[in-house]
Amino acid sequence: MPEKEKREKKALEMRTVEVTMEVRAEGDGEDGHIHGRPIVIGSRTDLGWFDEIIDSGALDETDLNDVRFCLNHDTRYVYARSRRNNPNSTMRLSKDPTGLDVDAFLDLSIPKHQDLYGMIRRGDIDKMSFMFSIEDETWEELESDHPYRHITKIGTVVEVSAVTFPAYNSTSVEISERSKEALESARSALESARQQREQAPEGVDTQKQLELEKAKLDLLRRKTK
Repeated sequence: MPEKEKREKKALEMRTVEVTMEVRAEGDGEDGHIHGRPIVIGSRTDLGWFDEIIDSGALDETDLNDVRFCLNHDTRYVYARSRRNNPNSTMRLSKDPTGLDVDAFLDLSIPKHQDLYGMIRRGDIDKMSFMFSIEDETWEELESDHPYRHITKIGTVVEVSAVTFPAYNSTSVEISERSKEALESARSALESARQQREQAPEGVDTQKQLELEKAKLDLLRRKTK
């Protein structure tokens, strides 16, 4: 299977970052130019039941060929779009060692665009989120109650959004009762694997079992989003 097809089949996840979006006017008056940083490298985030960080170099090989700019991840309406980051795109992307910046140009002759531009200018909307796939990751402290995930390679970014409410923050994570049950079940399975590793006779490798339970935990988390 070609590499591109493999990436397209990866589960998509969303993250919200605590950054301030800016309205930037070039020349006189308003030109619909907004700037934001949806991806921040090296910022440790508490997602409620584990911590996560996007490692340096995670964006080095990321597919950014077609990225849309939306509001609250509503992909039924696209405010701007980057196609291979060419000069004719209505959104430009730029990577540096600290993350990903976006510069989107809203068409202020369109009422929807005027509204979004005004809300960002007033500071009513000041968060950004991105939809992406994870190509590679590593885990630390799996034996603890609060593991730590390193995202070492982002496969693709398909959409960035201005958002009114963050999906996650450092003090609370809102999930459904169904999600809670699934996560508790996954935690129990992970704890069972940890106990098996501790009680296993010398020479018996339980690491594979632990990794399997970790994978199940990750799968359940993705399904309950």
